[in-house]
Amino acid sequence: MLNVVAIVGRLVADPEQRTTGSGVSVTSFTVAVDRSFVRAGEERQADFIDVVAWRQTADFVCRYFRKGSWIAVNGSLQTRNYEDKNGNKRKATEIVADNVSFCGPKTDTANTAYQGAQSYQHPAEPAVQPVAAFSNADAGSFREIPEDDLPF
Repeated sequence: MLNVVAIVGRLVADPEQRTTGSGVSVTSFTVAVDRSFVRAGEERQADFIDVVAWRQTADFVCRYFRKGSWIAVNGSLQTRNYEDKNGNKRKATEIVADNVSFCGPKTDTANTAYQGAQSYQHPAEPAVQPVAAFSNADAGSFREIPEDDLPF
């Protein structure tokens, strides 16, 4: 099974950090994400997607992001059921953030707080290492593979 979500958009409001009873940092925020299509004669629509971040990811978001900041979020989609204060049963769908990164230029007025910070990678997810570049390789270091030896 696969549950992977990636979004890029702008924060709708300043994130607010909270702490659980056991001392774990958490923040919830909403990201406005433009839809990829526009109907002729209409303005581009946006979806407002709820995100929750825990522990160091929550600390990172609250420290470096403000309302209007461009943000990239990778995580998983999660649903939960709860009962509101009127006793009505409700269902919430949100992204649980694993990796949060900056987007856009550093001169963006909403992102002025992030001098030197790049992104936060959740420790359970190993950071992706860049693949070796072959642009500097000598053409003689490659060999042709016969078509019948290809694995696909």
